[in-house]
Amino acid sequence: MSAIHALQPIYAIVAFAVGLLVGMTGVGGGSLMTPALILLFGVQPATAVGTDLLQAAVTKSAGSVVHGFNRTIDWRLASRLAAGSIPATLITLAALGALDVNSPAGRILINAVLTLALLVTAIVLVLRERIAARYAARLGRLSGKQIAVLTIAGGAIVGTLVSISSVGAGVLGSAALILLYPKMPAARIVGTEIAHAVPLTLVAGIGHWFLGSVDLQVLASLLLGSVPGILLGSYVAVRIPETALRLVLAAALIAVATKLSFGLIPPSGEVVTAKTIAPPSDDQSSSRALSTKP
Repeated sequence: MSAIHALQPIYAIVAFAVGLLVGMTGVGGGSLMTPALILLFGVQPATAVGTDLLQAAVTKSAGSVVHGFNRTIDWRLASRLAAGSIPATLITLAALGALDVNSPAGRILINAVLTLALLVTAIVLVLRERIAARYAARLGRLSGKQIAVLTIAGGAIVGTLVSISSVGAGVLGSAALILLYPKMPAARIVGTEIAHAVPLTLVAGIGHWFLGSVDLQVLASLLLGSVPGILLGSYVAVRIPETALRLVLAAALIAVATKLSFGLIPPSGEVVTAKTIAPPSDDQSSSRALSTKP
């Protein structure tokens, strides 16, 4: 029996916990699931990204159904975000097929941007009333068309980042909605972002599947836990006081930002260790043998 088959219950338990958080807050899917696949289960990074994207598409579809029944989805705003994210995702997937985006410099850059975005979003969630009161006049001067354009642009940024790392659909999308629509209730922000993430993660996940970076066995194990988790989380979301929901969301974002910040520091001695333990090649062995002959 392989290690993946033996760990199926653990996959489901972790996925249930992540799905519960996503259902309550709208964020945390890729931010938690992808690192868990890589760090806890040893899944290759590209495979973790592609598998998590398809898992998120199915899981968030279930969550959006519950939020739809609860009437906590603004379909107009979800469509605006998708108008930017879907084209950006297609462009990014095309680039992924031709370029190596998994270089250390690329990972550090994405981690740095996401860490900053998570911390800013957490601050906005906790101090939303104060920020809205302070900038109410400035936000009020924006026309409806300007806000719509900014929403589409925010969706494009989200689509690009999600296609590369599977992280950011909930976090950055929620940040855009909070900043552009400060009077929107927290539960409605959650529902709207989950609804927007469905087509985004589906398109990105299918693209990664064509690139060969999806593990269907891992995907099935994740869905066993994530679907019940997000259903329960979405059901509970509208029954949690708005202030408590924002605090839970802020705490989740800070935790994810802390996790991402560790990725900004490359492990010391990694290359030296690899060289030290690497066995000599056949050519190297032959050369050494010849050099020892008189």
